[in-house]
Amino acid sequence: MQNKDSSVQATFNSVARRYDLINRLMTLGSHQTWCREVAARATSFPGLDYLDLATGTGVIAREIRKQHPAANITGADFSESMLDLARQINGGSGIEWQFADAHELPFADESFDAVTHGYLLRNVSDLDTVLAEQFRVLKPGGMVSALESSPPAGPLAPVIRMGMRMVIPTLGQFIGKDRASYEYLVDSTLGFLTPEALRERFTRAGFEDVSVKAKYLSTNMLWSARKPS
Repeated sequence: MQNKDSSVQATFNSVARRYDLINRLMTLGSHQTWCREVAARATSFPGLDYLDLATGTGVIAREIRKQHPAANITGADFSESMLDLARQINGGSGIEWQFADAHELPFADESFDAVTHGYLLRNVSDLDTVLAEQFRVLKPGGMVSALESSPPAGPLAPVIRMGMRMVIPTLGQFIGKDRASYEYLVDSTLGFLTPEALRERFTRAGFEDVSVKAKYLSTNMLWSARKPS
């Protein structure tokens, strides 16, 4: 595991117990709604087999279960602390919780009808490898549905950046008792690719029908992309 990956793993192990609470506070309660929309996109086409990467506490995986009770769902993460919490939360009946590194997925080619994830791509050390792995495990015609943060743009960008640098680490300090981890989460958002650049990476990986929908002053994006049939 590369140094960045080890550091990210340690960060998410550290913030696991307060992660969902702080996500709700940072998004003014919108995070659950966005995850529900990610799941709705993933289940909008016929399919039975779903992989939720960077599953965290399993918010998106459980939304898939609600929307598609017959689905076969795997929730995968490389934070054991997150997975431990996911296993304890109600609503995860029949979901297989599995440790996995998004850079080298332990699944056969063409295993899943859809791959979902929330805030995965900004945290990986090799984005192209991660997208290639998702492409590999998708069945022909399968789709990626994802929630990802985006660096602020437009006239309000300096104000939003300043607010993020002040508010999010403060929440982490007083609620999560871990300011440094939330400073990393801010840095990973502000330093991530623009939507235009990320669209190009999806296309380069072989995906088609790449679409994006902006949320929350364009600091969060709902992505979808399809593997050719």
